[in-house]
Amino acid sequence: MKVLARRLRPLLFHLRGGHSDKLDIYNNVVSRLSAEARVAWAAEIFGDKIVVSTSFGIQSPVMLHLVTSIIPEVPIVFVDTGYLFPETYQFAETLTKRLGLNLKTYNPIMTPARQEAMYGRLWEQGIEGLRKYSLINKVEPMDRALAELRGKIWLTGIRRSQSVSRQHLNFVSLQNQTFKLTPILDWSDEQVDEYLQTNNLPEHPLRQRGYVSLGDWHSTSVLEKDMTPEQTRFQGLKRECGLHEPSDIPGYRI
Repeated sequence: MKVLARRLRPLLFHLRGGHSDKLDIYNNVVSRLSAEARVAWAAEIFGDKIVVSTSFGIQSPVMLHLVTSIIPEVPIVFVDTGYLFPETYQFAETLTKRLGLNLKTYNPIMTPARQEAMYGRLWEQGIEGLRKYSLINKVEPMDRALAELRGKIWLTGIRRSQSVSRQHLNFVSLQNQTFKLTPILDWSDEQVDEYLQTNNLPEHPLRQRGYVSLGDWHSTSVLEKDMTPEQTRFQGLKRECGLHEPSDIPGYRI
């Protein structure tokens, strides 16, 4: 893996054009690797310019353990909206201590109280309200984290099997001129559970209460009969919180 990375590095960094010219090469390389080797590849190519994001959700221990086993000091960005479940904050504390995470917590510029005073409950205002909520509480803090930590590549734990909107994603993509790598993109739920058990990783306390996907308390529900996991988020109006959607669209900046 290291030999391959060293051979590719001169080519990748002397390609003419922008980042988009490198995407096909990156995807051709990492698509043939294991999840662990994908992380090692990123470390070889990007050095200390790697940033990992986490929500401390149901399946978050997998990516956190996988990445820190290979890059122990990598910055872990936790976007704290101020609206997370109490159990999520407790779980974050447990995992941070257990895995020795180099945690970097980022909060929205506007406090929850100020947001509600200015705009009301945005999560109750349909698609446009949810979009504004995401920009304020998730996208802006993550953009700030990438800028301050000088991240050139952003590692996330999203997977194709999680939703229709993720089924056609590539392992490496571009978001606002930052590379994004999804090492476990092709993993099934069974593989995730096997990894959790094999490595004796702690379970989020809300999993036993029927939650399969976690976000803010006001926009997350238990998986009920005849529901899909996607319908447990944002009253079923959408799946993505905004963090993993293109943010170079008109009106993006708040």
